[in-house]
Amino acid sequence: MDVMSSSVQQQRNLVADLRREAAINRQTVSESCAKMMKYITEHEQEDYLWTGFTSQKVNPFREKSSCTAL
Repeated sequence: MDVMSSSVQQQRNLVADLRREAAINRQTVSESCAKMMKYITEHEQEDYLWTGFTSQKVNPFREKSSCTAL
């Protein structure tokens, strides 16, 4: 009897998960792409990979100097 009740509970959980997934508001790919393109063009001036750094000191990815003073 315990096995049957756990199986029923598993099925209820599965149905609840499927209902939750079905209720998600979805967008078309073309709509999502348009929003991504708009975001990219609005923020391209802030993108260091696109515009570069003003100086090497600002660049957090620069190679650290291997020379150290003893």
